[in-house]
Amino acid sequence: MSAATARKVDQDRWISEVFAREATRLGQFIRGRVSDVGVAEDILQDVFSEFIESERPIEQVGAWLFRVARNRITDWFRRKKPETRAPRESEGGDLSWEDTFPSPDAGPDELYARDRVLQKLAEALAELPEGQRSTFIAHEFDGLSFREIAELTGESVNTLLSRKHAAVQSLRKKLRAVYAEADLI
Repeated sequence: MSAATARKVDQDRWISEVFAREATRLGQFIRGRVSDVGVAEDILQDVFSEFIESERPIEQVGAWLFRVARNRITDWFRRKKPETRAPRESEGGDLSWEDTFPSPDAGPDELYARDRVLQKLAEALAELPEGQRSTFIAHEFDGLSFREIAELTGESVNTLLSRKHAAVQSLRKKLRAVYAEADLI
């Protein structure tokens, strides 16, 4: 193994350890300040993406991560549009994918909107590159943690975070029109 490869392996291991140690606490911190679960997840991913891409040495990683998260939350509130409807919560307090869709019991208009959103979601998922699609599905629909996905696939947590982030950005872009049309955003 070359010295460069060994450094990369050490760096990946270190990043994975930081993620395992800080992700839960940082996620709770963000969700405590941002009520939209999807936005909170995006902010968490953005913070870890910035951490992964940082080329400067970071001495106090935990403090740095929380400072970046605080800045991202502030940025989000600055550009946030006023909410037109309150998010619906499940019994556990978290929004599930199912909760973001129109209710199938609300009538024909809602049922049509729901079918349209589900159809567009399936199409948008099919258009994602395989790595992004499988990571997104494993994390969002199957409920696996990034660590569990990494163990199953042999990919690093960093790679999975990047793939999920790219998938979320792509899906949001592709689904924005159908959600606006259905008056869901």
